[in-house]
Amino acid sequence: MDFKGLMNPALNEEIKRLIALGLHRRCVDEDLPRVAGLTLEINRLKRERNAVICAHVYQTPEIILGVGDLTGDSYKLAADCRKTAADTIIFCGVHFMAETAKILNPSKKVYVPSGNAGCSLSEAITATDVRKLKAGHPGLPVVTYINTSAEVKAESDCIVTSANAEKILRRMYEAHDKVIFIPDRFMGANLAKTLGKTPGRDIILWNGTCIVHEKFNAGLIDIYRRRYPGLVALAHAECPSEIIAAADFMGGTGDMMRYIGNTDAAAYLLVTECGFGELARLKFPNKNFVAMCRLCPYMKSITLNSVLALLTDPAPQEVTVPEDIAASARVSIEKMFELAA
Repeated sequence: MDFKGLMNPALNEEIKRLIALGLHRRCVDEDLPRVAGLTLEINRLKRERNAVICAHVYQTPEIILGVGDLTGDSYKLAADCRKTAADTIIFCGVHFMAETAKILNPSKKVYVPSGNAGCSLSEAITATDVRKLKAGHPGLPVVTYINTSAEVKAESDCIVTSANAEKILRRMYEAHDKVIFIPDRFMGANLAKTLGKTPGRDIILWNGTCIVHEKFNAGLIDIYRRRYPGLVALAHAECPSEIIAAADFMGGTGDMMRYIGNTDAAAYLLVTECGFGELARLKFPNKNFVAMCRLCPYMKSITLNSVLALLTDPAPQEVTVPEDIAASARVSIEKMFELAA
């Protein structure tokens, strides 16, 4: 790529920085000088406003590498948000993640750069649904996947992420014979199998699913294995059980990235959202990745342009949580940190 015509020294340095991060190795929606112009301005404005940008691994590499300060899966971002000294948190992720950041940082301003950053799992269950579940199963603890609204978290006993759900459930079963797990029925079924529990008897599930992970085809994994001898298939815990049975490894995105870093397979098949695969390719350029992914329309509603627009006029995108709901939700989130330690 030839940038000889560019005369702005700051822009030239930003282009060099992005190239060093590997962004020139992927197709971007705009050319690299244009991306560099956006990341340069975003980084200037966030410093000016004492803002920190949280970037989930399903975001595009331009956001994760170009402007992200805190990056990772839901658990890591929740933990990192508790430690930030910034006045403002800009969450490049979906709305429930920004709510979690606000719950853990009530004195800070929290924003999400898109009005369309929802989540099919979060929308699959309401606080009223949880109260009905608890009434139908009195005394059972409610273990809730983090992909839920603040109101649902407020009705829960403990929050989990894909990175710590197995560990926390094992600890819950030390004190209880039976638990309620919401809202992802696939993750719940996968965890039940791992733990030797029976859905409906030992673990009560809800019928929620993730639109990204629910439609993968298990038969494709066998096809890829024949095409790529030595292939290792990694699947997210939100996938249906037949996908997990056909894969070599189940976990959250952080678990999957660590697995890739600690192994040397002939090829890796990543059964999850496409952004994770893009990040893995940039992080491990010498490893072979095979595409089998789906885009999350909610995550991909956030762009560099929307981040810049938010920094220019943040008011419409502020995330707020009523104090009483935040207080109750904070208890269940802090329980997660306690049990995951």
